[in-house]
Amino acid sequence: MDIFSQDWIALVITGLATLFLVGEVLVNMRGIFAILGIGFITVYFSVYLETNSLILMLVIYFVGILLIIIDGKVLNDGTLATIGTVSMLAAVALPAPNFAAGLYAVLGVLLGAGGSLLFLKVFKRREMWNKITLKDQLTSEAGYNSMNEEYKKLLNQTAITLNDMRPVGTIRVGMKDYSAVSNGQWIEKGTEVKITQVDGTKILVEPKNNS
Repeated sequence: MDIFSQDWIALVITGLATLFLVGEVLVNMRGIFAILGIGFITVYFSVYLETNSLILMLVIYFVGILLIIIDGKVLNDGTLATIGTVSMLAAVALPAPNFAAGLYAVLGVLLGAGGSLLFLKVFKRREMWNKITLKDQLTSEAGYNSMNEEYKKLLNQTAITLNDMRPVGTIRVGMKDYSAVSNGQWIEKGTEVKITQVDGTKILVEPKNNS
């Protein structure tokens, strides 16, 4: 029996493809994961599609990955990442010969993307996501003695968001405005927040009702 006639094989192939492709985005593997991912996803589309349709679905799939990368490098608000994820799911679901295979393919993408996070524990991560986290601690113990005193005094103060934080935005403390970031949360404009962490001139906030 042809293994590609089995619906579950869609889960395996799309899962491995997404695992390696998203893994290449997250960790620096010098293109090795990218080559493996491209190979698996090309096999998947070639099983179910003719050449013209295959190229179209490959484009849709990789546009989805590109949107996720752009979101991580530039916007950091999750909008393009969401569109990119939907694009990837649609690209693998549409060519499937039946509903079950399509469901397996979608599940494979989701599991592969989730599984790729495990690479962060093993390989050197890329720096593209640092814009939305306060990972570098500019502490005196680490040798950083130039922390802006004005920002240091903001710790534990209450502020108001001047726009939607997704998760980067602007807050107002007293009569002054500052750029800040939430801890991965989307906070609406006009929300009262508390400054929970200050690293140099980077400010981390959370809704005051959470504190």
